[in-house]
Amino acid sequence: MITFREQLVPEDIRKIGEVLESSGFFHSYEVDVASELASINLEKGAATSGYHFIIAHEADTLLGYCCYGPNPCTESSYDLYWIAVHKSHMKKGLGRKLMYLAEQGVLKLGGTIVWVETSGRAIYESTRKFYLTLNYERVATLPDFYAPGDDKIVFMKRVG
Repeated sequence: MITFREQLVPEDIRKIGEVLESSGFFHSYEVDVASELASINLEKGAATSGYHFIIAHEADTLLGYCCYGPNPCTESSYDLYWIAVHKSHMKKGLGRKLMYLAEQGVLKLGGTIVWVETSGRAIYESTRKFYLTLNYERVATLPDFYAPGDDKIVFMKRVG
């Protein structure tokens, strides 16, 4: 049975990296950044660090996670920093459940908008469709943002 928790434990840092690597979507330096955010959360806590996590697990196996937090210098905007599901659990509704829980978390924290950024590379086509099916609106394209030919695509959703 899959359960969800918001508190990280030290082993999650390694397991988050494993989930990201399994997906085939992320560069090694992106895995390092995701691990760093988890380390900061463990060191400082969600309230101080601004990094809130939802971990989906079954027994000791981390199946997916998301990380979100307040967008600095805004009144009620939140960024979705990361969402990933282990390759073995993709296309089973786990990503949808994580997004729903993140949106509920944003609401509890007083947020009204969730912002999502993703790559324009072809491998991310399913990711962009995923956000659209969850009623996120594509609001911007920043050409060649990540690299030549790799646009940044920005989505948003009003949740409150």
